[in-house]
Amino acid sequence: MLSKEVIVHNQVGLRARPATFFIQKSNEFKSSIWVEKNNRRMNAKSLLGVLSLGITKGTQITIIVDGSDEQEALDALVHLIGTEVEA
Repeated sequence: MLSKEVIVHNQVGLRARPATFFIQKSNEFKSSIWVEKNNRRMNAKSLLGVLSLGITKGTQITIIVDGSDEQEALDALVHLIGTEVEA
């Protein structure tokens, strides 16, 4: 299992169209993928789940991936939505 904290840089966050792109990208992978914001975790392959988190520009989220292609999935999703948070 891998996870990474990122800051969302999309102008409107993960709402409507950007959320759809995020979900489509998540569904390209076999791994289980979750998005976490403020201790609420939702399935990254579920549009309603992602939208329910209310992710706006500048929000810090954690992407959690578990499965056979987890590194590839994590890298692709981080690249798609934001910048890694420096530890």
